[in-house]
Amino acid sequence: MATTVPNNLSHDQYVYLAKLSEQAERYEEMVQFMQKLVLGSTLSGKLIVDERILLSVAFKNMIGSLRATWRIVSSIEQKEEGRKNEEHVVLVNEYRSKIESELSNVCASILTLLVSNLIPSATASESKVFYLKMKGDYHRYLVEFKAGDERKAAAEDTMLSYKAAQDIVLAFEETIAELATLGEESYKDNTLIMQLLRDNLTLWTSDVQDQLDEP
Repeated sequence: MATTVPNNLSHDQYVYLAKLSEQAERYEEMVQFMQKLVLGSTLSGKLIVDERILLSVAFKNMIGSLRATWRIVSSIEQKEEGRKNEEHVVLVNEYRSKIESELSNVCASILTLLVSNLIPSATASESKVFYLKMKGDYHRYLVEFKAGDERKAAAEDTMLSYKAAQDIVLAFEETIAELATLGEESYKDNTLIMQLLRDNLTLWTSDVQDQLDEP
């Protein structure tokens, strides 16, 4: 059972506890600490680079464990269906639905933080791309197990988020060449970072399209 997270801690205390819970591999609590940090921030939800990484690690570990569990249970369900063991199929189906509910809740938690707090407060291109990529990822995770209209909506949101992030990267690349104040090394560093982002976003967009093409 997760610890009840106090509401009256400072920004630095939440950061420290998030790092502590990461080392202890208590990711549910890490998520709670990062939620408190974002919602209680006096900087309108703005996070520095290290804090953004903490947020990403917290949710990635929580969702990663659940996604692995869902794949295992789904595989067992298919085997039971092949054996035509109806009693077991019903039990596994109910268990899979429970896992899917947990997956939905985790995705909803981070998507709410992103849409309501983090993306609106992001002013730098780097942070906005980071959050939009994250938004696309968690919609993509919904695509993995949702069906019908919910799956279609999640897929559309995934593509829109990745496209928005890609547009920022492209706009940055068009602008950076005109910035005469940048030194040669700084110019090379920034263009390399944005090139990597663009390549990755293209790959992620291709991955989600492949999922949509699956029956």
